[in-house]
Amino acid sequence: MNKNIKNFIELDIRVGKIVSAEEFPEIIKPSYILNIDFGEEIGIKKTSAQITNYSIESLINKKCIGIINLGDKQIGSIMSQCLVLGSTDINGDVLLLNPDKDASLGDKVS
Repeated sequence: MNKNIKNFIELDIRVGKIVSAEEFPEIIKPSYILNIDFGEEIGIKKTSAQITNYSIESLINKKCIGIINLGDKQIGSIMSQCLVLGSTDINGDVLLLNPDKDASLGDKVS
């Protein structure tokens, strides 16, 4: 199997829902601290994301896509446990990838 395909297959990409968001002022680039619920089996994971083009209020209960098996990484004062996925538009804003409305928390993205 091609090494690049194998690396991609090993990523554990899941559907989550942002349950809390707060400003992360100690980071150089404007960011939020997010707590994302990936369902009963996985639970809530914390991360930071440069998605300040969204209001905090608009992020609460928003479904998203995240990678949950990259390992923990210290980012400022928090330990990031996942990576939320998005695209970058022409203005440099990050736009969160959204699962279908019928997707359940914890569903595996394939």
